[in-house]
Amino acid sequence: MVVSYHSQKVGSVNVFYREAGDPKRPTMLLLHGFPSAGHEFDSLMPKLEQHFHLLAPDLPGFGQTHCPKNFKYTFESLTQVIHDWLQDRGVTHYYLYVFDYGAPIGFRLALENPDAILGITSQNGNIYREGLGAKWAERAKYWAHPTPALRKFYQSAFAPDTIRNQYLTGTTPGAVSAVNYTKDIDFTLKPDYAVHQSDLIFDYQTNVALYPQFQAYLRHYQPKLLAAWGKNDPSFIPAGAVAFKRDDPNTRVELLDTGHFALETHADVMAKLMIETFGAD
Repeated sequence: MVVSYHSQKVGSVNVFYREAGDPKRPTMLLLHGFPSAGHEFDSLMPKLEQHFHLLAPDLPGFGQTHCPKNFKYTFESLTQVIHDWLQDRGVTHYYLYVFDYGAPIGFRLALENPDAILGITSQNGNIYREGLGAKWAERAKYWAHPTPALRKFYQSAFAPDTIRNQYLTGTTPGAVSAVNYTKDIDFTLKPDYAVHQSDLIFDYQTNVALYPQFQAYLRHYQPKLLAAWGKNDPSFIPAGAVAFKRDDPNTRVELLDTGHFALETHADVMAKLMIETFGAD
């Protein structure tokens, strides 16, 4: 089979998603990060399609998923859309792959329905304060004392140079293709993109507030978990990967010599680790 592309109406949101693999196999939900979309998984899905049924949605506000003008851009709202989309598709049990923004969404789903989760791959998907890089201290000041000027300042997070640097920092020169970060930059040109993404940057504080609940979920349910981390990521640092072992003894930690977007350089390694860890065949 090959990757196919679909859209599905979920309430007022038109969810665009990629799909691959036999639906009779265990489902794996792939949740991308900022500022990307489902194309983040284009290199990974062909390597896993013989082992899993793969679903990779574009989150609301990203890629080709379309929302109405009155859509509220919060992580709670994004989670609800993905929850409803899974229900509409009849997906009741699944593995999670979470990265960056996908992590708080995936762990919110796990809190809502712990029995649905078969296992978790966290690739630079942080749920620990010690995993937050240096930039997050300044963002915490913004959350505590928001001003229009600071909101405007943090639009630099999706400036073209910032996006390119997210992909290239911590990687070997010449190892990362321009394809995906060029797509991400193109998506920033959409109307109201800055407004929606600024809303999510401010709302990220709600994820940090939920970290204790995410950790309590791990302690109670102890799912099989692979923390495979680009160790040169300045945003979510390796301490966040190691911390999983504190709460979940079924954790495997692998620190990869790459940056934030680890799939850009280590898709083969990631696929091998996932197949080894979760044993789907």
